Amino acid sequence: MSLAEIASIEFFPPGGPPAGAAKLGFRFGDKGTHSSRTLMLAELEAVLAAAPAIADRAAYSAAIIDGNCLEKPTASTRRLSSQRLGELYALDPFVALFRVLRGLWSLDPNARPLLAMLAALARDPLFMASAAPVLSQPPDIEIQRAPIREALRRVVGERMNDDTLDKVVRNVSSSWTQAGHLTGRTFKHRQRVSAPPTAVAFAIWLGNAAGFHGEDLLTNGWIAALDCTASSARALAIEAKRLGLIDLRTAGDVVEFELGRLDPGLGRQ
Repeated sequence: MSLAEIASIEFFPPGGPPAGAAKLGFRFGDKGTHSSRTLMLAELEAVLAAAPAIADRAAYSAAIIDGNCLEKPTASTRRLSSQRLGELYALDPFVALFRVLRGLWSLDPNARPLLAMLAALARDPLFMASAAPVLSQPPDIEIQRAPIREALRRVVGERMNDDTLDKVVRNVSSSWTQAGHLTGRTFKHRQRVSAPPTAVAFAIWLGNAAGFHGEDLLTNGWIAALDCTASSARALAIEAKRLGLIDLRTAGDVVEFELGRLDPGLGRQ
């Protein structure tokens, strides 16, 4: 992907997100968890390990606050961690996006950084704003902060001062590092991730929930976030079908997806 393709990294169709996107778990606006936290991947792994798959939001909160599964030193930090994780991932089986994430989580531990990254993109407008300046860069290129900063400024306007905006840049850079897209500490360099079928299945579900259909489900920002081309995404989608995650039908260049397997709904495991 080149800089010229930066505008093609779109997470919603030209008409914008569908009316039901927020109900499915998407979050919108000019605020986001990355103003104070990162992807919180280690914390997410810990809380999902501490609570059963059928846990409700209260049980996740109890695991964090009462059980201290994150090993935080004070009650206030435990409560804040529960709040921030809820912002990023919902931690609520009544939210479809979280149900799909939770169902895929145990299938392939190696996919977890990418699953968390995809969920956070859907639920944090600041993190989503940082995506194009990162994803558009070729491997080994040193990531410059200025384009990320400018992309964030377009979302937050003058609501954040320069110091706060710089903190958000550091936080999103850390999150892209946790997801595997960047490497390095002080100087971040782009590296390609290798997406497993579970992550591609989640990206297709998110793309469908975001308003894409058919072949467009293989050529949008959710797929770009996995460093997949349309052809590699199609191959991985076929593998996801073989694993029983999704259903798809192809006829030449036409592809149709059926994604009901990814969301068992409430009351079915």
